[in-house]
Amino acid sequence: MVEETIVVDTIVERARVAQQAYENMGSQELFDSACQAVAWSLMEPQRNRQFAELAVNETGLGNADDKVRKNHNKTLGLMRDLKGVKSFGHVGDDENLELSTYLRPKGVIAAIVPSTNPLATPVNNTINALKTGNAIILAPSPKGVRPLQVLLEEIHTALGKLGLPADLVQMVPVPPSKPKTERLMNLADLVVVTGSQSNVRAGYSSGTPAIGVGAGNVVTIVDETANTAEAAAKIAASKTFDNATSCSSENAVIAVDAVYDELVAALAEEGGFCLDEKQVSNLESIHWHGGRLTNRLLAKDIDVVLSETQLDEVAPEGTRFLLAPQTVINGDHPMTGEKMARFLALYRASDFDEAMQKAIAIQSIQGAGHSLGLHSSDDSRARRLAMEARTCRVIVNQAHCFATGGFFNNGLPFSLSMGCGSWGGNSIDGNLNWEHFVNRVVVARTIEERRPSLDDIFADYWEKFGQ
Repeated sequence: MVEETIVVDTIVERARVAQQAYENMGSQELFDSACQAVAWSLMEPQRNRQFAELAVNETGLGNADDKVRKNHNKTLGLMRDLKGVKSFGHVGDDENLELSTYLRPKGVIAAIVPSTNPLATPVNNTINALKTGNAIILAPSPKGVRPLQVLLEEIHTALGKLGLPADLVQMVPVPPSKPKTERLMNLADLVVVTGSQSNVRAGYSSGTPAIGVGAGNVVTIVDETANTAEAAAKIAASKTFDNATSCSSENAVIAVDAVYDELVAALAEEGGFCLDEKQVSNLESIHWHGGRLTNRLLAKDIDVVLSETQLDEVAPEGTRFLLAPQTVINGDHPMTGEKMARFLALYRASDFDEAMQKAIAIQSIQGAGHSLGLHSSDDSRARRLAMEARTCRVIVNQAHCFATGGFFNNGLPFSLSMGCGSWGGNSIDGNLNWEHFVNRVVVARTIEERRPSLDDIFADYWEKFGQ
């Protein structure tokens, strides 16, 4: 174990040297060029295809065609968000308050990345780190090692063309291990964790400032004012994308009675096969053992799912995902939680109030703080969810897994890591972005004193309640 951690000490020291040189060379033009170099290392179409296929082959998770789209769109969207943004040095003055603000790098970032996104997530983190003058060391899952290795080869070549050292972007030495990752988190200046909640907790207990993200378990409500055909199309697109590897993929849909049958029929048109009670029971027994997810259906293609569940002979032609009707919401009932597979739980509710309470109950068990979906033409219901549910995002009339991490048709910042606030046990409640990778320095000068009188502060209080 000592030998394992010594090698981590070495790469962190190299990262510090590289980061200091990068910051000393620092200009926004250089930092932006470094981001472009990393982005194109993945986005170049031939490489993107090659890397996506390798990722699926190595991890056994997801779909190569969808990963190509994810790698492209998430990286392009992030670069759009960063274009023209000043993220280093002097960024502004407040003449009234005589304050000047400067942005500086954190230093060395430790980024723990999941096997579900072995390419898009590390590239996203690396771009944010380099945009702000940091070095970064990536800790992949064991299954994600090879995709990250080949990606880093391209990144190092691209950075070399800018005269930048390879040590700016490194990965934990192969093979990755828990002691190596723990040592990395101890030594870094900031830990960013995307993935399992055990990794998030390890990051928070590392003694290093840490940003972790919460568990996904997206619930989407379809009310009586929704366009059910459009809702079904968006739910299907989101549920099936990359074989449901996304934490933002729908895990449950709650439809009000007035449109329940209509929605089930619309989902069937989109390839949703609604199971009977016996088929649901069989699905549960295959996907979970002792309450834990198995690998048999996890992020697998639909033909594998149908074969493993022995539904291939009865599923309609064109089946893309499964619907599992449910009545029970309980922490001991696995269907209440996250699936990461091509099926979702389906609930019905008498009205929107009951649907909202069921959604809250589900996410009180898993997924609090992450996000809720709503298909409705009544915007007041989105506002109610914002004030009554424990969620940091309400995604309205959109395909959830695309929208939650930002997309070209909504205003959220592009990200693959969604903070869940105190409800999800996280230090951030927004989408992870470049602003989380900087230290802010404020220069404060004297101004004319602005001391209020007691009457200025307490007059209205005294008038109502006396002194």
